[in-house]
Amino acid sequence: MQFEIQREALLKPLQSVIGVVERRQTLPVLANVLMVADEEGISLTATDLEVELQARVGVEVAETGQITLPARKLMDIVRNLPEESTIALHLDQDRAVLKSGQSQFTLATLPAGDFPSVEDIGTAEMLTLSQAHLRWLVDKTHFSMALQDVRYYLNGLLIEMEPDHLRAVATDGHRLALAELSTGVEIEQPRQVIVPRKGIQELLRLLEHSDEPVRIQLGENHIRALLPDIRFTSKLIDGRFPDYQRVIPDGSGHRVLVEREALRQALVRASILSNDKYRGIRLMLEDDRLSIRSENPEQERAEEDISVDYDGDALEIGFNASYLLDALGAIEQPSVAVYVTDANASALMTGEGQQDARYVVMPMRL
Repeated sequence: MQFEIQREALLKPLQSVIGVVERRQTLPVLANVLMVADEEGISLTATDLEVELQARVGVEVAETGQITLPARKLMDIVRNLPEESTIALHLDQDRAVLKSGQSQFTLATLPAGDFPSVEDIGTAEMLTLSQAHLRWLVDKTHFSMALQDVRYYLNGLLIEMEPDHLRAVATDGHRLALAELSTGVEIEQPRQVIVPRKGIQELLRLLEHSDEPVRIQLGENHIRALLPDIRFTSKLIDGRFPDYQRVIPDGSGHRVLVEREALRQALVRASILSNDKYRGIRLMLEDDRLSIRSENPEQERAEEDISVDYDGDALEIGFNASYLLDALGAIEQPSVAVYVTDANASALMTGEGQQDARYVVMPMRL
């Protein structure tokens, strides 16, 4: 293997795949990136056995070949070389030699044959949509995924596809986020897939706010996203997602209309003195006033009062402040509608006049 490449041309694909390389590995080769040089250029592939990222860059190759290199060391070397410098790489037996100007680095390698590759995803359905649409769906929901829950199917994002509809749903059992798009999807049968948390995080990092297309391939056990010069592949979680429609309030409760930023700032301030572990805050509604109160085991207290539009009965209800703040962070409208029924029922949050993104937060006892 032998080629020369501009620093920036190598840095970009490295940055695209490095996120999937875990710092602690069960297999030494998983700390490496697979580099393949062929007639069309070079490809860089990284995997953690659940998610695989492959990036390609066109470059003239003097000698083809393939090898695995320590990913983070290679990244650090390339990142710290002078801008617009030229890097020459060749193999010397079981070592890779990088030269750039007066700098030279010799890296240990592992055989390309040891690098695990994602099995062929088999017969796959294909659909195409804009990067902006897919990113919007993920961005509005991913924060509600569970983290290392024994109910493994909650540790991912449900993507639901119908011929004229795309929907993303995430829940950790205490809150739920749902976003949907009415868009033409070239799919014959409705399909549900659960993409694991790591895959969603990497996909969100790769997708741009643009109308450029992303092609999605759906296999039996994998999902693949094809972007310009980047291929993302993730295993799917094999499980049945709970019936999320059953837990979404129908919006028939009392409506609280409040300015989003005023509510967000009040929650941030009140949560400073909440219990560090449970982040519990108490909301007290009466007439057109919302009082937000918190206290902690040190007997410290905070109270915030803000004006709202509310004409229901007096109500006191407890929530995890972090869950409310996450939902507010995803809502773009200047005003937020919160639908509440009683102290034991979940609250429904949406942007005023918005129905394509909804957030459900369960109450907590304080």
